[in-house]
Amino acid sequence: MENILVAGANGTTGKKIVHLLKESQYFNPVAMVRKEEQKAYFEGHNIESVLADLEDDVTPAFKTKSKIDKVVFAAGSGGKKVVEVDQEGAKKLIDASNKNSIRKFVMLSSMGVDNPEEMSELKDYLKAKQNADEHLKNSGLNYSIVRPGSLTNEKPSNEIELEAKLNKRGEISRDDVAQTIVRTLNDDVANKATFEIIKGNTLIGKALDKISKIDA
Repeated sequence: MENILVAGANGTTGKKIVHLLKESQYFNPVAMVRKEEQKAYFEGHNIESVLADLEDDVTPAFKTKSKIDKVVFAAGSGGKKVVEVDQEGAKKLIDASNKNSIRKFVMLSSMGVDNPEEMSELKDYLKAKQNADEHLKNSGLNYSIVRPGSLTNEKPSNEIELEAKLNKRGEISRDDVAQTIVRTLNDDVANKATFEIIKGNTLIGKALDKISKIDA
């Protein structure tokens, strides 16, 4: 079982990722939370949690009972602290992952990151995400950068449309995003790959096989 640190575990998508990891036969989740009172939820589900703040020192995130093997960054400031959390918090976790010999870092990013100026209302957020993504690409770590379209709370379809660049906008359920992220944690899936996803007609596993072959 590989131990997966999930930053942003208390968020809507983060919780879905943690529970999928818990159900997996390959992975064991470690929920990274910012507040002591947030630990109770995960401990109540028999999930290890660790206290660390992306706006502060993130090194405590790696001082866990279980040695961390891989990292998922699913945190977000909700547009309130895009530089402090979405950009600098991500960079700090990437750097700490490097120091702790993490084998893979999966980044939950966003469509539109390549051209922040095209979406004026989200420009600052997308620019922060762009800077974080570039930092990860240049870190030397193995990575997957997952860029979904607009997130919805619809039921999972387990089917997506996936390309390195889709050249169109669309929606996708948080459940399908979570499933995609968990699958990218496998050693043979989407290594050093950046791709966009929206709701589609291809099974998630099959779609990821395609991107893995492109990057092979």
